[in-house]
Amino acid sequence: MINIQFFEKSLQENSKTQSMISVQKLNVFYGKFRALTDINMEIQEKKITAIIGPSGCGKSTLLRSFNRMNDLTPNARIEGRIYLQGEDIYGNGIDVVDIRRRIGMVFQRPNPFPKSIYDNVAYGPRLYGVTRREDLDAIVEKSLVQAALWDEVKDKLGQSGMSISGGQQQRLCIARALAVQPEVILMDEPASALDPISTLRIEELMHDLAKDYTIIIVTHNMQQAARVSDFTAMMMIDEARSGQLIEYNQTNTIFTRPQDKRTEDYVTGRFG
Repeated sequence: MINIQFFEKSLQENSKTQSMISVQKLNVFYGKFRALTDINMEIQEKKITAIIGPSGCGKSTLLRSFNRMNDLTPNARIEGRIYLQGEDIYGNGIDVVDIRRRIGMVFQRPNPFPKSIYDNVAYGPRLYGVTRREDLDAIVEKSLVQAALWDEVKDKLGQSGMSISGGQQQRLCIARALAVQPEVILMDEPASALDPISTLRIEELMHDLAKDYTIIIVTHNMQQAARVSDFTAMMMIDEARSGQLIEYNQTNTIFTRPQDKRTEDYVTGRFG
């Protein structure tokens, strides 16, 4: 069972920790298939939340629900509510483009645009009306500094974003997301296609970014979830192969004192 009492106590004990995203009875359907069933969770502000579980349990579907990326999938629909700082992101009159600015997305494989490094980062700000070169220069530099990439590319901003290494490309994609000043950053297995050194850089970067941003990461790497996250959500599938949230707690508790036997079996490698 989900430890709801833990969150109530945690919020009472630390008034500075606030819920950035609130998920209430979320169900996601692809046609007649129910991909997620009755998901309830509170994503804490300026913390890293990891979503773990076996393949096919709906981790990425849940992640994509947070910035309405599932809207782009034919026959997808949701029931329930997702609130971003109290605002229902699926409510009537909501600007979906603005939601995707406020909740940025970094995908599993680096996907820089076939543009220069500079233009990759400046793309979003230009889309939102920033035109002065001085403003764009400042945004590009700040975003690349935040993504721990500035020192490596500052002398080759005119080169293609696809000409740098895979790890650098992923950090470029993070800089591109940061350039539009999001509140939340979603990461769908952001290091799974990278070598160990590049993976470590991404993990270090996540820790730095969590000082200013709320981060939600999907990962199959249990060691990574244990290293980088403050909270962990454990997902499984039910008899109908629909994803369910079976346990959600502080990461240390999930990995050392899980309440659900299925969580213990998964994090210890007995299945999955």
